[in-house]
Amino acid sequence: MLEKKLKAVCFGEILFDVFLKHKKIGGAPLNVTSRLKSFGVDSTIISAVGNDDNGKELIAYFDGLGISTNSIQVKENYPTGVVNVRLNEKGNASYDITYPSAWDKIRLSIEDSELVKSADIFVFGSLASRDESTKKTLLQLLKVAKHKIFDVNLRKPHYTEDTLIELMNEADFIKLNDEELYEVSRFMGSNFNSLEQNIEFISKETNTNSICVTLGSHGAVLFIDGKYYHNCGYYVDVVDTVGSGDSFLGTLIYKLFSNASPQEAINCACAVGAIVAKNEGANPVIDEKDLGAFINP
Repeated sequence: MLEKKLKAVCFGEILFDVFLKHKKIGGAPLNVTSRLKSFGVDSTIISAVGNDDNGKELIAYFDGLGISTNSIQVKENYPTGVVNVRLNEKGNASYDITYPSAWDKIRLSIEDSELVKSADIFVFGSLASRDESTKKTLLQLLKVAKHKIFDVNLRKPHYTEDTLIELMNEADFIKLNDEELYEVSRFMGSNFNSLEQNIEFISKETNTNSICVTLGSHGAVLFIDGKYYHNCGYYVDVVDTVGSGDSFLGTLIYKLFSNASPQEAINCACAVGAIVAKNEGANPVIDEKDLGAFINP
């Protein structure tokens, strides 16, 4: 357990991932919050749901985890978010994200500003900035946040290059996957072709000393203060990749902020991401014992 309880606030979309035959609770900020909570972090989320059955189900989910729902707004005129997920033969997902949803209309409150101000970590993504209402709230919260972790989550057509650059410039830590890294570095003007050169390019352009790039089944690369840490991945039979990157990020944050070495942090994060990918749904239960047995069977 942590000596001093780490306090994290996540911001953005909470929703249902709807598959062909079932639906699952999801949304990157929800998944990160859930994974942080599972490791004993004091985790809260700022979001919004509709006044509907899906919204009630999401609030009950957080209640069941012991996560406060005080910062989840209920919208009368907008439905709870839904994403229609399609999986290919390799288990990789594509998404149809309904708009507008309740989480597109998160308003700023004094209570939420104070919550973010008191937290050690503020985690936010790019998807929640697709609507000016929620984007405006996010930018206000970023002004008072201590350590800002940006989860780049490119979902066409729900982002602009200008917004991504604006959010990266606000961040202390940026997490992307390899495809996102190349897309972002290209539109920022990079002529480099290697992964590491583009990581360093983004680090320099955005004045961000900590960047993590996930590589799917091939693990991840962590760049902190000019040094690289690598994990080449863990072999699993993939069921679906939904939420794998979110659990990776939640684990990485937990480890880095509980004084694990960067190498231990990325090893554990890759392991949790792999365990999620071999299970159905975004939030399978994983404890420290499961994690240790997976890394060193």
